[in-house]
Amino acid sequence: MQKLTDVGENLVNGIASRYNLSHDAVIHMLVSVNNGGCSMAQFNCPELGGSGQWMRGGMTMVGDMFNNGLKSTVDNLCNELANILSNNQIFPVIPAGSPGSNQWWPGNLGSPFSSGAQNNIRYAIFPNRLAVELNGQVSVYDTLDHNIGGVSQQQGNNTSLTFNSQWGTINVNTLPLISGQTPTTPEPQKDFTQQVTQPNFASLTPSQIEAPVNNTTGQYSVDETLQIIEKLAQLRDSNALSDDEFNIKKSELLKRI
Repeated sequence: MQKLTDVGENLVNGIASRYNLSHDAVIHMLVSVNNGGCSMAQFNCPELGGSGQWMRGGMTMVGDMFNNGLKSTVDNLCNELANILSNNQIFPVIPAGSPGSNQWWPGNLGSPFSSGAQNNIRYAIFPNRLAVELNGQVSVYDTLDHNIGGVSQQQGNNTSLTFNSQWGTINVNTLPLISGQTPTTPEPQKDFTQQVTQPNFASLTPSQIEAPVNNTTGQYSVDETLQIIEKLAQLRDSNALSDDEFNIKKSELLKRI
């Protein structure tokens, strides 16, 4: 369970009471909003219709896509959570270099020139080093002569991390381990986000994202659509897509739900 400050605990209890939600449901949404920088959230909460996505000042998508009342509840809840996160110390301060900290990698690595997160992993790329945090466990690798362009996670019977370099797609475990341990798959834990296995679109290019739109059925589940829209938003934020291109592709995807 996510630890909160006394102020955070009181605020969460009040919100749970007003929205008629469980404490765990509010915590799940709070963490989702916090992970999205208070501007977006991707969640999977049974009490709020299952999987969905919220964007501040923009679109709110829920599993029951025609339930406007539920959409309004999610929008109001996420906006309120974003506001309290911006104006209160909700989570205990975690020292830099500790798992769970925003600066979770060892301090002697300095500042990364690239970092990111996907599902339950975070990565940071440094000159000649790659730091990976998986389920709170930090490992540092020697990147040898690889020019790393991104890290992705593939889920199956075992959890494996791969990265793209000038030599193709490489398994992280093939790199020399400098510190920490080789990541292993943890025992299943009770967590909202583990109830649905979601596809990984982290390494797709814009052309690969367009391809599913032209399938033979023309229909996609809400989960698949949310994943594709999220990746499109990332490409837009990195200037790989213009706002107009993003909006057009998003509209096309929504028509196929």
